[in-house]
Amino acid sequence: MVTAVRHLGPNWYASVMGTAIVATAGTGLPVHLPGLRTICAAVWLLSLALLLALLCARALHWRHHGDQARAHLLDPAMAPFYGCLAMALLAVGGGALTVGRYWIGTTAAVALDAVLFTAGTAVGLAAAITVPYLMAVRQKAEPRHATPVWLLPLVAPMVSAALGPLLVPHLPAGQPRETLLLACFAMFGLSLLATLAMLPLVFARVVTGGPLPLALTPTLFLVLGPLGQSTTAVGTFADVAPGVVAAPYSQGFGALAVLYGVPVMGFALLWLGLATAHVVRARRHGMGFAMTWWAFTFPVGTCVTGAESLARHTGLVVYDWLATGLFVALVAAWAGAALHTARGVVSGALLAGPRPAPVAPLPVRVRTTSGAVR
Repeated sequence: MVTAVRHLGPNWYASVMGTAIVATAGTGLPVHLPGLRTICAAVWLLSLALLLALLCARALHWRHHGDQARAHLLDPAMAPFYGCLAMALLAVGGGALTVGRYWIGTTAAVALDAVLFTAGTAVGLAAAITVPYLMAVRQKAEPRHATPVWLLPLVAPMVSAALGPLLVPHLPAGQPRETLLLACFAMFGLSLLATLAMLPLVFARVVTGGPLPLALTPTLFLVLGPLGQSTTAVGTFADVAPGVVAAPYSQGFGALAVLYGVPVMGFALLWLGLATAHVVRARRHGMGFAMTWWAFTFPVGTCVTGAESLARHTGLVVYDWLATGLFVALVAAWAGAALHTARGVVSGALLAGPRPAPVAPLPVRVRTTSGAVR
């Protein structure tokens, strides 16, 4: 077991995020199918089990393979995935209140979410500062190396902003509720402005630097994360603001949910089309399965919850249909990623170390039929 976790990186937390978002997004759908809530609760329980298993495995990784863990932290391709730890904690915690409470009870759900939200927010804020610092000071990152993975530590506070308001009604009225709501609003601004600073680098790399390597192509979907999650966040602010903040500001949150959410969701759909085109091209060029396939899940799931929020605040049926269509795509993507991941774990292929580069053969002199030596 100790040897098996040597190459277990923080990117594995993406499987927890992708599983939890299926449960959360499914509970908000406008379509009420028999057994849907039960299925979503079962998926949430699976995400909780995955989180606990990965936390234990990663603890073993740090204890017995500290050299590899430190190498991951100093690797510009792997360090941003520490944001996934924060988002995994937050996603499972938020799922406890949205769907898990039907199985474990509201009291237990609130307690679990409080613990996971606090831990996830602390880790997310630390990652949002530490990872960019290491990229500048130790990793010497360059613009030509920019990928959507760089957004991961910056998106984590946005997940806190979107899920934190779920705890507001469970706090004492007055200052505690208002403090948490405005703290979430502050994290919304923190993540949004940081993302707006980083996104041009990613966009420029995609447009001017040529297609990403095949294995990294699915990471283009990561850009949907801050877009869908921020749309979800402003909708959640509007849901809980009445009675928590003064009337002019609560009304302002309601207006923000629409005036911000509609154009941002429009850009998300544009990026979804662009990313899908790149993935289709990559598949035609032989793109196989990698753990980056989990990028098809959580970011798309945030767009589902964002569309559900817009449906609530605009009353437009078109957003109901958008949420339903994206959820179908989310479930298909999750099923594919989960199946291939399970196969890779059972076979050991995903837990194996990177293969050494093949040694180039020595040049051979041969004589052609004409007698010339080549």
